[in-house]
This record gives sequence, C-alpha cells and structure tokens, in this order.
Amino acid sequence: MANYTPRDPGGSFFDQTFEEILRRAIARIRERHPNVDTREGSILHAALAPFAAEHNEAYSALDIFLNESFADTASRYHLIKRAAERGMRPLPATHAIARGEFTPTGGDLIGRRFVVDGVTFAAFEREPDGTYGLRCETPGEVGNISDGKLIPVDFINSLETARIVELLIPGREEEETEAFRQRYFDSFLNLAYGGNVAQYREWVIAMPGVGARKIYPVWNGGGTVRVSILGSDLNPPSAVLIDDVQTRLDPIPNNGEGLGLAPIGHWVTVTGAQTATIDIAAALTYQVGFNWVMVQAQAEAAIEDYFAELTREWGKDWDAQVRLVVRISQIETRLLGINGILDISGTTLNGQARNIELGTDDIPARGVISIG
Repeated sequence: MANYTPRDPGGSFFDQTFEEILRRAIARIRERHPNVDTREGSILHAALAPFAAEHNEAYSALDIFLNESFADTASRYHLIKRAAERGMRPLPATHAIARGEFTPTGGDLIGRRFVVDGVTFAAFEREPDGTYGLRCETPGEVGNISDGKLIPVDFINSLETARIVELLIPGREEEETEAFRQRYFDSFLNLAYGGNVAQYREWVIAMPGVGARKIYPVWNGGGTVRVSILGSDLNPPSAVLIDDVQTRLDPIPNNGEGLGLAPIGHWVTVTGAQTATIDIAAALTYQVGFNWVMVQAQAEAAIEDYFAELTREWGKDWDAQVRLVVRISQIETRLLGINGILDISGTTLNGQARNIELGTDDIPARGVISIG
C-alpha cells in the first residue's frame, strides 16, 4: 500500500505579499524616474498601495486554485470531484442493525419505531425465534448500541418489554477526507480488476458494517479466497455481518458459480478477526501521595488507547500476513506519561517479558492488569 504523505500546501505564490508587490512597483518607477517622490505618504505611494493589495488578493486566489488542482492538497469538495473521474466516491454513512427482544413474542412489530438513548430504530424483520431486526433511522455510529431499553414511539397494546440485546451490523460515518484521499492514490498503484486482491479490498470495505479487511488469495488451493473482516466499530464481526458479506461475495449454496461479486471459479470464505487477550503485569513506583487506586482508571484507558491504535492498523497493509505486535516499550511509555507514576519495571505480557506477535487475524484486547 502506498504511504501517502500530503505535501506542504504553501503553493507557489506564498511569497507574493502586499509588501513585496508594492516594493517591486516602486522600484520600477524609481528606475525610470529617480527624482519622483515614492516615500510612504506620497501621492505615488498612496496610488500604488491599492494596486498592490488587489494583486496580492489575485495571487492568493491563484494559490488556492493551484492547491485545489492537485488531489494531494485539494479540499474535500474538489477531491471528490477529482476522484469522480476515476469512478470513486467517499464511502457513505451506513445504518446500524441491531437485534431486539420483545415480550410477549407473538405480536407483529414490523414497521414499529422505538427509541433508545435518544436514537430511533424501526423493526424491519422478524426472526424465527421471535426477535426482530432493528434498523437505526440515523446513519452513522450513533446507532451502534448493543444493549438498552426500547421505548415505543406509539402505544403498542399488550407490549410488556422491549430491549436491544445485540449489535448485528455496526453503522459507520461517511468516509473521512484523508482516508478517501489515500484510497484514491492507492487506486493508481493497485488496479482493481478481474477479481484481483485490489478489487476484493474495494468490494469488501464498501460493504455496510465492514471497517477493515484482509484478503488471503489461494489460501486453500487454486481459486480459493479467504476474506477476514472487522466491523466498522473495529470489533470482531457478528455472525450476521459475516453471513451478509459472504452472501454479497459468494453465496454459500452456490460457491464458485459467480452469483455474487466474486468471479466464476472463486470459492470465497468469509471469516472474522478475533480478540487476543493480553494480561499485563508490572511493578510501579508512584509519586508521593499516589497509589494504584488513584491511577488505575487512567492506566487502563492508556492501555486501551494503545490497543485501539494497533487495531486501526489491522488490515491496512496489502500483505495479509502482516501481524500486529504488542510492545512492552509502548505500554511502559504510556503508563509513565500518567501523572502519579514515577517509574515502571518488570513488565510482562501474558507472563513473559517480551513483546507479543499476534496472529494474522488477531486484534489485542486488555486482560487482567496485575500491579506489584
């Protein structure tokens, strides 16, 4: 994958300041008329000042125009227009899908609307076990709710309880500008065509609920492709999301027949990334007046932030065999940045004093933190 770094957006006209334009104009007059008064406050100086100001505005406009002409410095609006020339648009925001449990289970709730935490869901599908699929009416991450009491918008006779019990397909926000810019440049280096790895990466990341993906070509013989995914909330995907991606790519009853996005002859298997629990042990030295109870919440948050950073890197590399590495040095550095912690020693991960290289389909999850 290309490591794209935007250039300095200073442009080619940043040195065309009001002062510089006015200086050049006065210098040209002095070349031809050395005895003319061009000092500040003179008639000529006053006449040239508006001219210099207008030219400075023109150069500023040219600078903006120049930056908007290139994809690496264009604003979002013009980047979208440039990418449209390659048939690309930012990935749209998607609606979260959750599972709701209701009692009694015999009623028909299709089309009924419910509110949880100020967010409205509508029932759209009834499952054989009596639960319902609920679609968030607002696209984006606001609907990523896995548990909560549902309040019906309109009165429902005989309804006793209503609750969200599982997030099936997480919603996502519209693709951010820099992620879209990177994807645009990647499209030049890795042409998506004919069911190659680049095309699978494009197909899968565009699917609702998918936040990251790895593609394993020829993983189990010729014609086989394995796709591993994370949800758009960067958590392991639900079975529903895995099944949805599988159906879109290569429906299981008709594997290899080309009835999904995958070409004829491609047998696709969709799996989900899993969490690898990391237990952390260390000896801390505290500043005067501090103890573990006082810094525990900050320490746990610092470790979770580090693990979240690692997770955001999962699937970015084109080589699916790249593994995340949980490093002791990174954990110690983040803990030492907490007010109240003076020193740290004897750090181990899962009982060993060394870094942990995770599996290709693993993301880290905080386990037990033992402080000596």
